[in-house]
Amino acid sequence: MKAFPSKKMVDGPNDMLVVHDEEGMDLRDYFAAAAMTGLLSNPSMVDTGDNYTWIAEHAYAQAAAMMKVREQAQP
Repeated sequence: MKAFPSKKMVDGPNDMLVVHDEEGMDLRDYFAAAAMTGLLSNPSMVDTGDNYTWIAEHAYAQAAAMMKVREQAQP
């Protein structure tokens, strides 16, 4: 599933507009970015560069959990 899918109009042949579907961002990446925002809002998490890998790993772990719950909630 993609977050923020859209349509893009571009110039086509004979002065016609052609519509292309833009896939958008992967939903898992969107969830990870949201989780990372929360983690980075804690000043103690950004004190050293050593924490960045931990933050990224845990943001994706949170995203994976969110995707799992989302799948279970689908009718």
